[in-house]
Amino acid sequence: MRVRQLNGASPRAGANFVLYWMQMNRRAESNHALEHAVSQANHLGLPLLVYEGLTFSYPYASDRFHQFILEGVPDTQRALARRGIGYGFYLRRTRTDANDLLYRLAADAAVVVTDDYPTFVASRHNSTVPSKIGVAYEAVDSSCIVPMQLHEKKEYGAYTIRPKIKRMLPDWLRPVDRIPVEHPWTAPPPEWHTEVRPENVAELTASCEIDHTIPPSITFRGGYTEARRYLDHFLKSNLKRYDTGRNNPSDHATSNLSPYLHFGHISVHEIALGAQLAAMENDLNPEPFLEELIVRRELAFNHAMWATEPGSLDSIPNWAKETLRKHAADPRDPNYTRDEFEHAATHDALWNATQKELLLRGKIHGYYRMYWGKKIIEWSPRPEDALDTMVYLHDKYALDGRDPNTYTNILWCFGLHDRPWQDRPIFGMIRYMSLDGMKRKTSVDAYLREIAHMESTGADPFRIK
Repeated sequence: MRVRQLNGASPRAGANFVLYWMQMNRRAESNHALEHAVSQANHLGLPLLVYEGLTFSYPYASDRFHQFILEGVPDTQRALARRGIGYGFYLRRTRTDANDLLYRLAADAAVVVTDDYPTFVASRHNSTVPSKIGVAYEAVDSSCIVPMQLHEKKEYGAYTIRPKIKRMLPDWLRPVDRIPVEHPWTAPPPEWHTEVRPENVAELTASCEIDHTIPPSITFRGGYTEARRYLDHFLKSNLKRYDTGRNNPSDHATSNLSPYLHFGHISVHEIALGAQLAAMENDLNPEPFLEELIVRRELAFNHAMWATEPGSLDSIPNWAKETLRKHAADPRDPNYTRDEFEHAATHDALWNATQKELLLRGKIHGYYRMYWGKKIIEWSPRPEDALDTMVYLHDKYALDGRDPNTYTNILWCFGLHDRPWQDRPIFGMIRYMSLDGMKRKTSVDAYLREIAHMESTGADPFRIK
């Protein structure tokens, strides 16, 4: 159930290699798609070539996203070389650079294997490319523990998907078997390969036709090594206090792994198994963390897979659509423009701080992101404007944006995977969040000081080193 063949083509006879197009799971560790490609190569008696690309033309391409992706390349290249797997990284910097490399590679490949992913460019590629390449094209789900395809419908909420996941989890939560490579890659790197090293990442980023006004995150660096650093810190220091501290940003009790999960620099399997082992060794309860990592995250993938437009208000429940229509004409005061939101120019110091966290770190703490979204609804002319603002800001700045979790968490602010509450202006029966509530439940002043310090110094004192 992890593998889908997306066209009716057969493996090509007389091919030179099997090709794994690494689109979303940009890692050599715990990667079902990579291992499936190794298996196919072994079966066909061929070496395996991994192709990873980065173009200047994806939406909101910037130094932030480019640098994060490039920082992961050396880890991947080293790990693949140790296994005898070929690797080529293609950096398409300008409009004059070739844009047909995948098709040229596919013409020499017996099979093309890639990542199954329900949003962003991979979703578009997997719907348009298979019919054009004339060779078997297989998409593998290495993003979820329980494969997406096992859920036969769109789930209404966590309470409906949870028992299904719990029932299937023992069959799927296990280490990803590393398959020995029987036919090592012996050729030199392809002529189009871009050599990426830690010391030339900034230079490569600067050479691309992208938005250079959005700097890299002051907190997060890309790659498997960095992801493991965050995971090890979490398991050692934060898992024991996750349940009590996760909703208070100043406690820094969360894993901060969402950017690495989004870009595929670490596997959800590796994280979950690590949490289970650490909990067993230290007599801890991993369930609150696994609830978020597995149940809530895979609910988001379920939404993205089954929704026609994962980031559209058409995807919210009928009761939520109706209550928003009923209150569409309610006055909004204050009423901010998208530009004012983007530049953290509201009257609310806490909201401004959450937006500044997005601008600086490239990520908003999950609990405060709910407040961030609710206030955009409250201060926008229409629900549609609020949604557009939230998606725009995540697309442009968030290292964990353009992800199934992004769209699900944004639409949760509009009632997705939630229930009706008491009727009130603007929101109707959609859940409301207040500044007073944040002050009662969290250390707002400590958070404001933290964001102010980052803004003034350009450094994050809580970055894991």
